[in-house]
Amino acid sequence: MSEDRLPPLRDVIAHHGLGAKKSFGQHFLLDLNLTGKIARQAGDLRALTVFEIGPGPGGLTRALLAQDAKQVIAIEKDPRFLDALNEVSEAFDHRLKILEGDALEVDERAQASDDGPFAIVANLPYNVGTPLLIKWLTADPLWWQSLVLMFQKEVAERIVARPGDKAYGRLAVISAARTKARYAFTVPARAFTPPPKVDSAIAVLEPLPEDQQFKDLDALGIVTESAFGQRRKTLRKSLAQAATQIRITPDEWLAKAEIEPSRRAETLTIEEFFTLARLWRAAR
Repeated sequence: MSEDRLPPLRDVIAHHGLGAKKSFGQHFLLDLNLTGKIARQAGDLRALTVFEIGPGPGGLTRALLAQDAKQVIAIEKDPRFLDALNEVSEAFDHRLKILEGDALEVDERAQASDDGPFAIVANLPYNVGTPLLIKWLTADPLWWQSLVLMFQKEVAERIVARPGDKAYGRLAVISAARTKARYAFTVPARAFTPPPKVDSAIAVLEPLPEDQQFKDLDALGIVTESAFGQRRKTLRKSLAQAATQIRITPDEWLAKAEIEPSRRAETLTIEEFFTLARLWRAAR
């Protein structure tokens, strides 16, 4: 069996009465050429168990299975889509496992029948995209070999930003702590049904070698939240909030890091943020 046995996605949506719900941040991607392009960003899928979040009527799900993913585990919070997804599973020899649940709460690896390798490929609901990314970045060890994720374009730009970029901020630093991230391509709003108000984009993240990862993301999160929370202020002032939790002043902290207190957060390199996080932890 194959995708040829399945009706067009528009017919599936009409048959099952699957209107998009704003409360779930749902926008359906019906262009199978585009879903295939997204699936290919994960590389050769034949040996992979792929997790998909929010599959909806199954457009990207079909593409992953059509490219011979060993197994796709689809996590769907909205029970309205389960019948349509079961039809996809039957068409692809039951290589699709469907799990009804909230992806923020699911232990993905506990759902797999083997030890991987794993990838996560998903058109993420806008309202939970960043929390899901942080969940996957803070796993220890990182259990997936790639993340191929669709976000609002602005969020994807923040993930891959570098010092000096307008989008450079907390999310870029945390992503760079454990992964190499790249911007794959833009997906225009008109590609969706219903179209959202903004364009989307695909970001691809792959783990850095274990010995190159910065793992104290709790400390890094506190430092970057403080630094970028008042990004127009100098570091002497913007780091004051994080400094209330340690035994040294912002000036002493920055002196140990060999960073000028008059600089602003957007000028710091990734490595300088790592240094600040290490010193913050040591001064607790």
